[in-house]
Amino acid sequence: MARKIFIAATGMNSGKTTTSLSLMHMAKTKYDRVGFIKPIGPKPVEYEGVIADKDAVVMARYFDLLDDLHLMSPFVLKQGDTRKIMDGVLSKKKIAKQMFDAIAELDAKNDFLIIEGAGHTGVGTLFGCNNAMIARETAASVLMVTGGGLGNVVDSAQTNLALFQKERAAVKAILVNKIIPEKREQTLKYLDIAFAEEDITVVGGFNYQPILANPTLRRISSVLEVELFASDEQAHRIVHNVQIGGASSQRVVEMLKESSVIVVNSSRDELLVTISNLYQLEEYRNKIAGIIIPGRCEVSSITQKIIDSSKVPYVRDRRTSSTVFEIIKEDVSKLTADDTHKIRLITELAEKRFDFDAIDALLD
Repeated sequence: MARKIFIAATGMNSGKTTTSLSLMHMAKTKYDRVGFIKPIGPKPVEYEGVIADKDAVVMARYFDLLDDLHLMSPFVLKQGDTRKIMDGVLSKKKIAKQMFDAIAELDAKNDFLIIEGAGHTGVGTLFGCNNAMIARETAASVLMVTGGGLGNVVDSAQTNLALFQKERAAVKAILVNKIIPEKREQTLKYLDIAFAEEDITVVGGFNYQPILANPTLRRISSVLEVELFASDEQAHRIVHNVQIGGASSQRVVEMLKESSVIVVNSSRDELLVTISNLYQLEEYRNKIAGIIIPGRCEVSSITQKIIDSSKVPYVRDRRTSSTVFEIIKEDVSKLTADDTHKIRLITELAEKRFDFDAIDALLD
């Protein structure tokens, strides 16, 4: 039987999967057999013929657990499934059995098992098996992941704690991510005070860092569903800023910030040429991450030759600049298995920020 930790969250985008990945990495330095499961999978993808949650695929591929992928994501919520559950077409009992059978099998074959919840605590209530219920039924100790701040952490944590308490699931610790570095000590001090009466340990997670919060060029091309023309190294670059090249070429250059992707309409030959030429200068390499070229008009042949010869990374999209910009801005960067540079960075930072022995001790 494994030592089990349930990774919950106060909501989306709090760093739950990043936390699971970090704990997975560190647990493997202490235990021989470490497993992962996401019982409810709201983000289905197909990998080598298996339909599984995207986060489970990331874990399986990065930690070489592909033989267990079918167990790591036992129930994937596909479009229309909610109505099927409500209509009785999909059996709630069958769904629960799929999840708990998979958890039991991984529990038996591992020394340490990470169970990652989906979304906030109440996700799954509709089909009678929310995160709090799963934590209770598996007797897993709960680590609740939150975003940064003080009041926001306390308010959101208390809202989610209520359901865990109702289901009599043991929340042992709250892990705080996205901490402002210069306020780290102060934030953790006051959060310790805030949760003292709850007998819940406050654990410091990652500081807020754009490199963790922002997407790679590969991610942007994936979101837009267009081809990325870049080397592997360029594709893994983290994009800190997305800038619309609507002003004059000189003004666009003046406004360039660190690691920017510039959205330049296909009709703006002078700006495309300027950005391409600047990319070849060392002093601009840290500012120009790549170009997104939207628009129905074809890029002129001479401009295309200059873009290609400059080796500046780019994607070509036939939609309007405003549409492309909105798609990118609305997307919140999520880890994919191809983000190996980013995952490697996360594991390195985890070794500095996470006290795994302290977290592991909470499971006793």
